[in-house]
Amino acid sequence: MSSAPEPPKLRRPVSPLELFYDLVFVFAISQLSHHLLEHLTWRGAAETAVLLVAVFGTWAYTSYEATLLDVHRKVTRWMIVIAMGLGLFMNAAISHAFDDRAWSFVIPLLLILFFAGTVTALAGRTDALREHFRRTLVWLAASAPLWIIGAAVGPGPRLWWWAAAALLDLTGTWLAHPLPGRALSGQGLAFDARHMIERLRLFFIILLGETVLTAGHVMADAPVDLPGILAAAGVFTALVCMWAVYFGGAEDVFTTTVATNTDPVRTVRLGVNSAYLVLAALVALSVGSELVIAHPLGHGSVTFALLLFGGPALYLASTGWFFRATARGAWAERLLACGACLMAGTAAVWLPPIASVALLDAILVVTAGVLTRAHQSLTRSLQAAAKA
Repeated sequence: MSSAPEPPKLRRPVSPLELFYDLVFVFAISQLSHHLLEHLTWRGAAETAVLLVAVFGTWAYTSYEATLLDVHRKVTRWMIVIAMGLGLFMNAAISHAFDDRAWSFVIPLLLILFFAGTVTALAGRTDALREHFRRTLVWLAASAPLWIIGAAVGPGPRLWWWAAAALLDLTGTWLAHPLPGRALSGQGLAFDARHMIERLRLFFIILLGETVLTAGHVMADAPVDLPGILAAAGVFTALVCMWAVYFGGAEDVFTTTVATNTDPVRTVRLGVNSAYLVLAALVALSVGSELVIAHPLGHGSVTFALLLFGGPALYLASTGWFFRATARGAWAERLLACGACLMAGTAAVWLPPIASVALLDAILVVTAGVLTRAHQSLTRSLQAAAKA
């Protein structure tokens, strides 16, 4: 573009339009959980993972682009509205994407990615930003044929084509879409990192909220008896603890780390990367919670153990990696809790679901308490180091 607007004033609150956009993904999480519940096999899990990468990738791309462009600009607002409309069609096709609605999923997916990427490549405020999104478009162009071929072939080989496309997209996201001799440098880039932190924070609440809604729907259909009530209470306790693991001071650590880091873009990018695994963990926990409430006195199984305990374990491991890579603290406690979940999951193969969720609650209650204190101590240490 011939002339770029003046750089925006950094530190903007999350706008109502961005929250409105996020609501489209409440529906997406519900669809992903439903797909996994209906296909409790290794192939079903792989299909859900591929769809998850595509769905969350669209959210991550567009949220980054809206943050970099400034949501108060008209071009950004139109971009969000159009992406939201396309996203609704894409998410509606999730549960049948590997059946007869492959094109209904792929066409909106590619339109969102190329449309938002092109807008940012043209309307970015700096040469470095516009050049970065031109690189992003190159990566998207490399994966697009794989998505298209996958939609054109039958349901059997579709998984392999789409898995390759999702892996390529995920690699680009994790590496910040480099090309030979050209890579993104976050240092000196005008980027409202705290705005993106708030976007991640609110999106996490939405993810937990969808899990609560899923549990509520199952409770509405389950018999009102003591085992059902205890199972629902156990699931609710687990969700509260998952909330407390982050909101018990972790966001303060995240904010302080970004504020004191010379490359806040990298820190936020690592947060987005770990969010892929967090989303997968919450989808697994959501399905496991449905099984607990629906069959509290049923029989345990490997599948059930992987869902109910593997979800929290993945959540703790991924956030532990993030804290180790950024704040350099509060990660060992997470890995210990992850190990406890894995050991308890072994026992869950033979325990009735209601006993398994009680065991999970015990682990998560202790973990939430320990991490709340660890986060407070780490925040004080980071603030003291910044002042020194």
